[in-house]
Amino acid sequence: MKTIEPYQRLSIRVYYEDTDFSGLVYHASYLRFMERARTEMLRALGMDQRALLEGAAGAPIFFVVRSMEIDFQRPATMDDLLTVETQALEIGGASFMLEQRVLRQAELLVRAKVRIVCVEAGRARRLPSDIRTKFERLLPN
Repeated sequence: MKTIEPYQRLSIRVYYEDTDFSGLVYHASYLRFMERARTEMLRALGMDQRALLEGAAGAPIFFVVRSMEIDFQRPATMDDLLTVETQALEIGGASFMLEQRVLRQAELLVRAKVRIVCVEAGRARRLPSDIRTKFERLLPN
């Protein structure tokens, strides 16, 4: 079995398009950064979102953000190299909670808690057991 680090990490460079008129990273850009990190976390766990949507887990399923709590602590600026860390906090029947942190080196810039729901045909559905098992590998001990 492949060893998975408890925190999945993704490096992101801040570009001009990520900033607002003040030169600071626009708040919605952090949402895109965190979305990319969640996608890469799924890849690291061996999940292909397109394949899931095409029925690789039985019925076509996909994941949606149900809720997000964000704490913006410090701004990032153009050319900063950021790290987005993603960790599973808990797994429910049809959903899981992630913590995401955006850092510039060791400095915490943004922290978010994200509730993700598994959806089939427009309705929440229980996580398939193989997917649940993969997420359980990310839970803190």
